[in-house]
Amino acid sequence: MDRPAGFQDAQGRHGGVILPARPEPIAFDPAATALIVVDVQNAYASQGGYLDLAGFDVSGTGPVIAQIIRAVAAARAAGIRILWFQNGWDPDYVEAGGPGSPNWHKSNALKTMRRRPEMNAQLLAKGSWDYALVDALKPEPGDIVLGKPRYSGFYNTPLDSMLRARGVNTLVFTGIATNVCVESTLRDGYHREYFGIVLADATHQAGPRSLHEGALANIETFFGWVSDVSSFEAALRAQTRAAAE
Repeated sequence: MDRPAGFQDAQGRHGGVILPARPEPIAFDPAATALIVVDVQNAYASQGGYLDLAGFDVSGTGPVIAQIIRAVAAARAAGIRILWFQNGWDPDYVEAGGPGSPNWHKSNALKTMRRRPEMNAQLLAKGSWDYALVDALKPEPGDIVLGKPRYSGFYNTPLDSMLRARGVNTLVFTGIATNVCVESTLRDGYHREYFGIVLADATHQAGPRSLHEGALANIETFFGWVSDVSSFEAALRAQTRAAAE
């Protein structure tokens, strides 16, 4: 039987947690792993947030947030680092870029504010309700909280250096949106030699459900692995039992 992907950890040791996943199981060392919670902000998950105002359906985010809570609890109990992302810009939107930036043309938040000037300095602006994480998710001391100005968490942030300084080589992804910021960050991690795992039932798409499924298919075929929260919990429990024996 072939060894699971990632069976050799960053220090050359074999073993660790073996997680059922598509397209094949993947092994990881909790000490070399970070759980990433991508942009579970009011902007992306709440009625009245930016995605809702821009015409995207956010009605399915509640069950996803419940799954993220489970994943965070399991990771925390296993000693896995927790990293929270918040996407947005300064209240003057200097970080968002002007007409010379493709972000100015493609960001639905910026386009919504141009259509509705009364929303200026409210959508994805640091310090606003829109920018804040949803009430159900609260970072704890020792967690890492990072702002990011674009879809990928690696762009213009210290993420890569922070992970490497902590010996992290595996990233487990949850959050919003599967087809935008989750996939963008995982892709960038892949090109930096990180193993990327998505917990499919702990992510939510921007747009129709087909975009979620398409992103997962793309990830498992080209860039990473796809699993789920129950498998993640069970794999961590199995590893804890094995360590105790």
